[in-house]
Amino acid sequence: RAPRPTRFADALARYFDGDIRAIDQLPVIDFGTAFQKRCWKALRRVPPGTTRSYGDHARIIGHPDAARAVGAANGFNPISIVVPCHRLIGANGSLVHYGGGLERKRWLIDHEARHA
Repeated sequence: RAPRPTRFADALARYFDGDIRAIDQLPVIDFGTAFQKRCWKALRRVPPGTTRSYGDHARIIGHPDAARAVGAANGFNPISIVVPCHRLIGANGSLVHYGGGLERKRWLIDHEARHA
C-alpha cells in the first residue's frame, strides 16, 4: 500500500500543478535571527506572480539600507518555494542569487506569473 501524501507534499504538488496559493498556509519552523525572521515573514507576503527588488524588500521590513543583508538572509532561507525567496530580484530587474540556480528561479517566477 502506498503511503498517504503529507500535507506538505500535497501542497507542493498542487503548487506545481498551478495552484500557486497552495503553499501560502503551510507552517514553517520559527528559527533564525530576528532579522532573518523578519525577511522571511515578509517574503511570504510577496504575491505570487510578482517580484520585488532586494532594496524594496529591505525598505518594507524597515531597514532601507540593508539590501545586501536581505540577500544574505535569503541565502540562509531553509524552505525555498514555501518561503519564496525566488521572488526577489536585482534593482535593475536581473535575476541574482538563487541557491537552486538562476534557471530554476526564472522557471518559478514564470510559473507563478502564468497562474497568478
